[in-house]
Amino acid sequence: MAQAFQKIYTKITAITKATCSLKADGVGNDELATVNGKLAQVVRIMGNEVTLQVFEGTEGIPTNAEVIFLGKAPSLKVSEQLAGRFFNAFGDPIDGGPAIEGEEVEIGGPSVNPVRRKQPSELIATGIAGIDLNNTLVSGQKIPFFADPDQPYNQVMANVALRAKADKIILGGMGLTNDDYLYFKNVFNNAGVLDRIVSFVNTTENPPVERLLIPDMALTAAEYFAVEKNQKVLVLLTDMTSYADALAIVSNRMDQIPSKDSMPGSLYSDLAKIYEKAVQFPAGGSITIIAVTTLSGGDITHAIPDNTGYITEGQLFLRRDSDVGKVIVDPFRSLSRLKQLVAGKKTREDHAQVMNAAVRLYADAANAKTKLENGFDLTNYDERALDFAKDYSKQLLAIDVNIDTTQMLDVAWSLFAEHFKPEEVNIKQELVEKYWQNKA
Repeated sequence: MAQAFQKIYTKITAITKATCSLKADGVGNDELATVNGKLAQVVRIMGNEVTLQVFEGTEGIPTNAEVIFLGKAPSLKVSEQLAGRFFNAFGDPIDGGPAIEGEEVEIGGPSVNPVRRKQPSELIATGIAGIDLNNTLVSGQKIPFFADPDQPYNQVMANVALRAKADKIILGGMGLTNDDYLYFKNVFNNAGVLDRIVSFVNTTENPPVERLLIPDMALTAAEYFAVEKNQKVLVLLTDMTSYADALAIVSNRMDQIPSKDSMPGSLYSDLAKIYEKAVQFPAGGSITIIAVTTLSGGDITHAIPDNTGYITEGQLFLRRDSDVGKVIVDPFRSLSRLKQLVAGKKTREDHAQVMNAAVRLYADAANAKTKLENGFDLTNYDERALDFAKDYSKQLLAIDVNIDTTQMLDVAWSLFAEHFKPEEVNIKQELVEKYWQNKA
């Protein structure tokens, strides 16, 4: 829009650390503006009183600063040219490549009408056995990783991006360190998979409030490939705790009364707006969302994971297994509520039985470990269960295990045969006869 037709004001009535307010007419929600040359966005309209969120902060802005409304909300140009590129929170390239040519689409649109959705039924294989065996993911699903800040969750996300059987991977990085950003860039480059990955990145050097745009940018790109190209799209968001912290920064500086754990009262709807973009379309395209939520001191009752758990269809819980010295996908605290839609249907017939048997035997090992810690004698079965648990963690639950769904089932059968008798495993006899691996 030419500047002659833009709305320009020069009288700011109130300024906080992140926002400024003024009287203006004909302004829309989420509309972009510049305040003293700094990019801003409308976050509240009450009558003709408009509040703008200034992305870089309001330091140095005088009350007579020039405010120019741009007449449009944040948008992204979408086309096949997005593939293989890195962008900032505003959709501008940060990889030194040319600007994107394509249709300009406003970000943050509504989620898909339920009548246009299809029940998820396609397997999303990540190549990580701790997920694919016990917590199988389904296209159109939304699920978070819960992890402590010191765990290698970004490495896990990069591995999922490399291994997942999807047409496009959209990475949304919020509050990444420069090391993390370079890690993602180098991993994707070296693996030769950039042609199917689109990345939107906000680093710790960028203003925190810019993180609020990253999920919408990522999901706008995902919707283009899923709707227009009928592709299977996997969206990886890390870290949603950084996103929620940015929400809290803006909320607190607008003098809104905080809710639980200093989070804004709108936290549930803000998170749901993102996660509900996960969808399986009847035409074949889909958007699957895997997001990292870092925990504060392992506190799963904090407002961020607590609200996330109500919205999503399960969770993947990372923890360090001290017995094997590896980070594993915890089979007790992880859950994929949609796994029954594909386990044994899109995977091998024995999948569900093997999964249940392995977790039950792992639980027996946990009971044996408790007995040992309390000074009780262990039975022969207890000792075998403990040995099984170590091998199960190393060969299947560890996040560095990269095998396909058929191989993981074969490994599980091998572990059963090594540590137990067929009758102790409690699997249907016809499956035992077909898959039990006899040991010499």
